[in-house]
Amino acid sequence: MNTLTKHALAVAIAAALPLVAGAADSPKPWLDPALSAGQRATLALKEMTQEEKLQWVYGYFGADFAPKKTIKIAAALPSSAGYIPGVARLGLPALFETDAGLGVASQASANPRERTSLPSGLATAATWNPRLAYQGGAMIGLEARASGFNVMLAGGVNLMRDPRNGRNFEYAGEDPLLSGIMVGQAVKGIQSNHVISTVKHYALNNQETGRNELDARIGNVAARTSDLLAMQLVIEQGDPGSVMCAYNRVNGPYACENAWLLNEVLKQDWGFKGYVMSDWGAVHSTVASANNGLDQQSGSEFDKSPYFAGALEEAVKTGSVSQARFDNMVYRILFAMFDKGVVDHPVKPDGAIDFAAHGLVSRLDAEEGMVLLKNAAQVLPLRKDVKTIAVIGGYADQGVLSGGGSSQVYPIGGSAVKGLLPASWPGPVVYHPSAPVTEIGKLAPGARVVFDSGADPARAAQLAATADAVIVFGTHWIGEANDAPDLSLPDRQDALISAVASANPRTVVVLETGGPVLMPWLDKTAAVLQAWYPGTRGGEAIARVLFGDVNPSGHLPATFPQSLAQLPRPVLDGDPAKPQMQFKVDYHEGAAVGYKWFDLKKHKPLFPFGHGLSYTQFAYSALAGEYKNGQLQVRFRVSNTGKVAGKDVAQLYVAPVGARWEAPKRLAGWDKVDLQPGESRDVTLTVEPRMLAVLDGPSKTWRIARGKYKLILAQDAGGTGESSIMVDLPARTLDLHGKALPSNVKR
Repeated sequence: MNTLTKHALAVAIAAALPLVAGAADSPKPWLDPALSAGQRATLALKEMTQEEKLQWVYGYFGADFAPKKTIKIAAALPSSAGYIPGVARLGLPALFETDAGLGVASQASANPRERTSLPSGLATAATWNPRLAYQGGAMIGLEARASGFNVMLAGGVNLMRDPRNGRNFEYAGEDPLLSGIMVGQAVKGIQSNHVISTVKHYALNNQETGRNELDARIGNVAARTSDLLAMQLVIEQGDPGSVMCAYNRVNGPYACENAWLLNEVLKQDWGFKGYVMSDWGAVHSTVASANNGLDQQSGSEFDKSPYFAGALEEAVKTGSVSQARFDNMVYRILFAMFDKGVVDHPVKPDGAIDFAAHGLVSRLDAEEGMVLLKNAAQVLPLRKDVKTIAVIGGYADQGVLSGGGSSQVYPIGGSAVKGLLPASWPGPVVYHPSAPVTEIGKLAPGARVVFDSGADPARAAQLAATADAVIVFGTHWIGEANDAPDLSLPDRQDALISAVASANPRTVVVLETGGPVLMPWLDKTAAVLQAWYPGTRGGEAIARVLFGDVNPSGHLPATFPQSLAQLPRPVLDGDPAKPQMQFKVDYHEGAAVGYKWFDLKKHKPLFPFGHGLSYTQFAYSALAGEYKNGQLQVRFRVSNTGKVAGKDVAQLYVAPVGARWEAPKRLAGWDKVDLQPGESRDVTLTVEPRMLAVLDGPSKTWRIARGKYKLILAQDAGGTGESSIMVDLPARTLDLHGKALPSNVKR
């Protein structure tokens, strides 16, 4: 019997034992909720045998299709992401893991779970509304719990360094402050259900091409002030129980055995108390991984070897991995379980789910995340007394698109469109059965709504020419493990939109995409609505925005370039045909990601970061700034000068006058304000102090330079002077968490 089979057999026996919830047969002080999570983890660890400890650091895949899977773990929930057996005699439950950030996903299965899907992560980020991010997280966390899961592999926050990245739709855009706060609140919402959430993929997993072998090259300070800062903010805001290390290498070593990332930055500098789990198939060693900070091998069937099974046991026996380090691996897992309530609140896979209420959460998120990019001559909102509406393309008569891969949530009622390619991983391509055509008809009951597939552009143009209103749907499917070859809409959709817009200049384009796309037809169209992947009730959300039942208030979380030539790497590194090749990606832009790169190079984007129009207008006044008690507070007034109610995202950017930053300005804060026509509101923002500082690498301190700083209140990153003032700031030294160091501390 081989080592892996013996390990799995022990798991099966342990899973068959009854779980003792109390202390009837013997005292179990670690089950006392009055003790701290650290105390409880220490007590439980002391009672464990070496074999029981080994169970915690080795995870199994829950579905059947993993490579090299030798035995089915009956205790694992079917079609799930993973399973880690508990210790029944100690009253410690197993860990049941589910993907991902948009809802409870099912891995490939003939009988997938049908669950509520949030809109894409980019859509949630586009709301600029942390409260909505929390509510969405709480909703999917509740569905995870009701489905029997106590670990959710959610909290994706890799910055959008390349708009072609196939997983951008899972993440939250290009700015560390916006991404960190929004994803941090989502994680906090998930964990409100006594479910462990993660932050991932740690770190620099910024493209899918060659993701298992590429070496992300970047300076330590640049990494800490961009991608790592976003993840640090998620940890500070959401306190996730786990961090998932990435597939790729970072400055040489693999992320899951990278001592600088895991031991120095995460555990030492940030003080992270939870555990590091690997991505599925991201482990490459036993001794190096364990000693350099990995605590748990996840989905071990995807790795070349069961590194944390018998090999780890042997490494501890020989001293290659110390007993103290091994115990710390287990302690961190137990700490997270106690800290997040996993032990005190056991899950059962039969909880009731209020799909109607959860669908509403998804719809509200989708509505507030849609971005009105263009609205010439106020063609939107559409009049409800319109006579003829032509709806063209995008399977809009059947549903709305979603992204592929491990975050794919299978729709309630099944996919609305069958037979699309790819049919297998990272597919199948799935459409949520919320048809925009149906919902448009409901809001314009007197209209004749005619749908055309768009397969024949000439026929679609003829239909458009005779319609009072024309809506063309453009779609771009992307998914995990693949990057988009470019930013053009596939399948000749650009030609379709151009033909339709030439036939009817009042054409409205609705985009269901996983990120930025090029728009060669932009000047021909009257309006463009960025709907992202809008989730379970996306068709309804789109219709409500088009007809003005909802005033659009989304703002872009990422820059839309005019061409690939404007990107730091116009040609994507690596070869999609050779995914296992080893190569380096030089992140020469450093921390100048997204709008910062465009500012630095003086590129004019198609649409700037933060851009978003409304059916009303807003004005700013009374901008003032005061540095007091070590904090910069900024005050201003927002007024709705239009005729309808709406929500504005007032964005504060800071630009140093004397100090040198990675780019001319940074986002320093924002507020989303809901105003009635003619209403004004005074807003006060406290600026995140690290947004004013430069990181000193050797001392690991943030330093605010004494001098003048320009505060810019704008509606997007392209705004330079809608309202701006100068403020004087004193010199200040901060720790890595942005807290002021005492004046007598010398670094």
